[in-house]
Amino acid sequence: MSALYDTIGVGYRRLRRTDPRIAASIHAHLGEAHSVVNVGAGTGSYEPSDLEVTAVEPSAAMIRQRPHDAAVAVQAHAEDLPFGDGAFDASMAILTVHHWGDALRGLREMRRVTRDRIVVLTFDPLMSNFWLLDYLPSLANLDSQHMPAMDDFEAALGPVERIAVPIPHDCIDGVLCAYWRRPAAYLDPDVRRSISSFWKIGDIAEPLRRLESDLRSGAWVRRYSRILHRESLDFGYHLVVTR
Repeated sequence: MSALYDTIGVGYRRLRRTDPRIAASIHAHLGEAHSVVNVGAGTGSYEPSDLEVTAVEPSAAMIRQRPHDAAVAVQAHAEDLPFGDGAFDASMAILTVHHWGDALRGLREMRRVTRDRIVVLTFDPLMSNFWLLDYLPSLANLDSQHMPAMDDFEAALGPVERIAVPIPHDCIDGVLCAYWRRPAAYLDPDVRRSISSFWKIGDIAEPLRRLESDLRSGAWVRRYSRILHRESLDFGYHLVVTR
């Protein structure tokens, strides 16, 4: 996975920025922590600036894109964190668990090095109400086999709760569902290049042609007009937070 992100990670700092509304939800659940380890940290999105953060990231390309004033990054994998037991007050992992080679082992490592709160931002791969699946239904199956179920999270971390994270219509973090009210964005190869799902589904030229045609004809607006007045929608993104 680090090799993959050495390729797709180029441009992450520009297109995968911290959305303040999502950040507020993440940071509110870190509790009274002073020290935090960010596992699968990427370019540093969502790292709280007022806490002592240590970042863990396997991809050199991602580490190189971290801002000069970002937390120190250790190049390592979630499954083998190079820290002692209980080294941090809290730990966080943001849209990364489904990329780990052994998600349960990585989660257990987070539990091992964390004294208190663990916060994981993840998502339901089915995304059942996301219109893009009408054009690209294969998106719903990509991460199903790699995404831990809630029972798996509890087995690795102890008791947890699930907290919905709605995606705002003008989300500045270019996650897969970020452009739900800006459909033309999915025609932009730079946007797709920063979303790992598009690297996994092969040739999508024909579905994109259909989307482009529907946007030009007005068919997309007629079909999905019900969402155009919404400020945010729940696509299955959620926090898993230890109690």
